[in-house]
Amino acid sequence: MRDSDRDEGEAALLAALFGGAPRCWYVLDRELRLVQLNRAARALRCLPGEEAIGRRLTDFVPGFPAAEMTGLAGEVLATGATLSGRLLHGHPATDPDRVQVLSLTLYRLEDGVTGGPGEPLGVAVAVEDVTARESAAERLAVLHRAHRTIGSTLDIATTAQELADVTVPRFADATTVDVLDEAWRAGPAHEGPVSPDHPLRRAAYRTRHGGELPVRIGRLNTFPFPTPFTQSLADIRPRLVSRLDYGEPWMETDLATTERWRTAGVHSLIVAPLVVHDTVLGLAAYYRYERPDPFDEDDLELARELTARASLSLDKASSYARERTVATALQRYLLPQQPPSVSAVDAAHLYIAGGAGSDWYDVIQLSGARVALVVGDLAGRGVEAAATMGQLRTAVRTLAALDLPPDELLERLDTTAVRLARDSAIAPGGVPGEELIASCLVLTYDPVSRRCTAARAGHPQPLVLDPAGQPLPFEVPVGPHLGVGGAGFEAATVELPEGSVIALYTNGLVTDRGRDSDASLERLHQVLAQPGRSLQELCDSAVYTLVPERPDDDAVLLLARTHHLAQENVAAWTFPDDLAVVSQARELAESQLVTWGLDDLVYSTQLIVSELVTNAIRYGKGAVQLRLIRDRTLICEVSDRTNTAPHLRQARTTDEGGRGLFIVMQLSAHWGTRYLREGKTIWAEQPLPGAS
Repeated sequence: MRDSDRDEGEAALLAALFGGAPRCWYVLDRELRLVQLNRAARALRCLPGEEAIGRRLTDFVPGFPAAEMTGLAGEVLATGATLSGRLLHGHPATDPDRVQVLSLTLYRLEDGVTGGPGEPLGVAVAVEDVTARESAAERLAVLHRAHRTIGSTLDIATTAQELADVTVPRFADATTVDVLDEAWRAGPAHEGPVSPDHPLRRAAYRTRHGGELPVRIGRLNTFPFPTPFTQSLADIRPRLVSRLDYGEPWMETDLATTERWRTAGVHSLIVAPLVVHDTVLGLAAYYRYERPDPFDEDDLELARELTARASLSLDKASSYARERTVATALQRYLLPQQPPSVSAVDAAHLYIAGGAGSDWYDVIQLSGARVALVVGDLAGRGVEAAATMGQLRTAVRTLAALDLPPDELLERLDTTAVRLARDSAIAPGGVPGEELIASCLVLTYDPVSRRCTAARAGHPQPLVLDPAGQPLPFEVPVGPHLGVGGAGFEAATVELPEGSVIALYTNGLVTDRGRDSDASLERLHQVLAQPGRSLQELCDSAVYTLVPERPDDDAVLLLARTHHLAQENVAAWTFPDDLAVVSQARELAESQLVTWGLDDLVYSTQLIVSELVTNAIRYGKGAVQLRLIRDRTLICEVSDRTNTAPHLRQARTTDEGGRGLFIVMQLSAHWGTRYLREGKTIWAEQPLPGAS
């Protein structure tokens, strides 16, 4: 074969390869003028065809950044480096509103005659239209981010805002999310279509560049009828408005909104309902005004998937909010609405319901004018935790009625907690082996002796301040949490001056959101060290200082300012174990009541004193003490050194005895037994004349 024939054949092959290549090829000379293009390039509508041959690169790329393209070609021509996969965004002249993405690969063409680096002859540019691919990748990226981001919390507003943040600016220039009013307020779910006048609340809003909110978050936002918004809620189907026509009749239903859209340049709109299992939660709207390309069917499908993902998270958040509302309402119902008025202390409290925990508090009137202060914190959340908290609080009140010391009360309460956990595990839906963990602090104060005794089960230390606001040392040994079982508790006692302030609190007040507990306790000390302020003012000040944000955990603060029962209101006598002293005890009681001006109670008190002193001498051992206390009631106490409990009997008509305690019960408003470290005290209370 002749060399000329071979050269002609190779040229034909190269021409066929270049001309028939499926990719678009452009050949530029050293001046970056178009020299040649293949058949595929001639069919590429966004760039000119053969009529551009001989023109510079900057002259035949209308709608695309020619300067950027020229810079890339010049870089390749100068350096010889190959640039591959460079994306170029532009708007074809045939459809200026459409965004088109081109992928460029640029090579330097050399003569290659010398065998080494050849002289640059020009640049070959391979062009591929990747608009569809890039759009799909962009939509996939948005959807992927939505799955990673939406639903990070169980808060409706946060979840709605996450949807808005995901879609702006990669999908829309602005996004609004509105939820039904009942979903926002954790009310019952709304099934089926929504009427046009149904109220919604703005849950989220975001635009590409920020700006003023048209409707504030949380405000009611009823859509005018008829619009794509009300139609979408009516049939629970999304609406795509590719080209917004401001001459449409529905644009006149809300002229203020229409004018705002016109000013911003809104040209395309998607409205998608937030629905889960035919339960309507709200509505999401996506707007475009800076991106020239309108929403299309692919964008509508993406909007469906985004709202479906957000709807699931909003449904979980709404269900959680409903359960939390029920649990909070139950917990508030199970807590004392107002601490009882007692003479031993003035009391005030604060309770802030958080997202976790079931805290409780109590102020319990005890015998002998004493008072018990209780604060507890149960681990767990929901209705079950609130119900268990109510059981623990009831158990504390029941045990307190037995006048048990704080350490013994906690031991029995721990046994109750273990039993509650076991009963819960064997109940339907219970989890075997699941523990009930709670902390608790029980403190008793006696206004006669001014002695304060406390014990705690895994609970923070109480704070005690003197009347001047200075901290008083009161270290209460910490015991294990309730529900652990088998461990003991130790009590501590301190004598307090009148006017001291006792502060009991839960962890949510000082350690929520990762706060430094030591620094928080120091701030709490500073708040409480203001003796001139009322307890309720101190509670409010503690909230302002320690809880700047809505807490994640429950927070309780119980404050008490101590009083001292004056000595003239207490009378006590000690008698030998001889029945002959019974009459003397009656006479002393009568004399004291006359001194106090309680003549109307002399007869009944003498009967009570006679029965209690007689029983103590007859069935006890050692000396007997009689004590009368004038408080809001008249308290009669008889103590001996035995632990034998009195037994109330129903005497028959033929019995000669057995009516003593029955008489005491009939003459008293309350009566009971209080066990001491050595011995016991039987007490009886009578209302003072004229008291309600």
